[in-house]
Amino acid sequence: MGTLGSQVMCDNIPGLINKQRQLCRQHPKVMQAIGAGIKDWIGECQHQFQNHRWNCNTMAREHNLFGRLLLRSSREAAFVHAISSAGVVHTLSRACSQGELQSCSCDPTKKGSSRDAKGTFDWGGCSDHVEHAMRFSQSFIDAKERKERDARALMNLHNNRAGRKAVKRFMSLECKCHGVSGSCSVRTCWLALADFRRTGDHLRRRYNGAVQVAMNQYGTGFTTAQRHFKRPSKNDLVYFEDSPDYCIRDQESGSVGTGGRVCNRTSRAVDSCEVMCCGRGYDTTRVSRTTKCECKFHWCCAVHCRDCNQEMDVHTCKAQT
Repeated sequence: MGTLGSQVMCDNIPGLINKQRQLCRQHPKVMQAIGAGIKDWIGECQHQFQNHRWNCNTMAREHNLFGRLLLRSSREAAFVHAISSAGVVHTLSRACSQGELQSCSCDPTKKGSSRDAKGTFDWGGCSDHVEHAMRFSQSFIDAKERKERDARALMNLHNNRAGRKAVKRFMSLECKCHGVSGSCSVRTCWLALADFRRTGDHLRRRYNGAVQVAMNQYGTGFTTAQRHFKRPSKNDLVYFEDSPDYCIRDQESGSVGTGGRVCNRTSRAVDSCEVMCCGRGYDTTRVSRTTKCECKFHWCCAVHCRDCNQEMDVHTCKAQT
């Protein structure tokens, strides 16, 4: 992409401040990689909340992907900031180690020998360059918050950092053995990112235990909103405002409501029709679905199945009246 092309691309991304546009123009390939990775962290967010009233739904025509939801300093906004920052780190780390970007490659610091609980090993292979990805993510994503420096900006900065740290937390040492008859007398090892699902699961647990905070008297940091609450660590998610119930469509809060959502009539959990539909009741529709059945293995090497039709009930929440 030429200079003019990158300028046009960066100028057409809504909501960026000057420093972010500058970074965008300087690193167009990086921005393309980030753009391609957006669907991955949004998909992870939607997986984590698929059975909840708020299901990480996106707004196609809004100024940002989540509409007015991010205007409220809720725990959902905290999660979105954390998972998006984590997604950028994960995407860039992978793009670097896979040779997709000229500005980075494998982690150059992983050279020579090192030691773990099993003994000494030689660095080899390609370690994911997570430190580089974290630095770029911090420079780009945090730029807007560092310009504002108000209470909401401090909240976003905290949650952005928690997201970045979550990716690094699950890096693991992978090794290959060398030696006579697999004796593993010599090991070659590298640091590898875990599947992004582990980061998503971790941040979902942090969402469940998110800490409600208030600004301290100096306006420089947080204090807990209630005395009996624990002080948040750097790994915790923090928020200021209680969440809406997400039961009804409300443009002001960014809630799309639960009308039309599929619910589980026999469940007693958050995906139950009672909870999901907020007491409004549900409609039941009889549908026919085709599945593969009576599969048999034939030598060699094929599996033949029959198409079986199954009648089943689908329950969807009634809309607000």
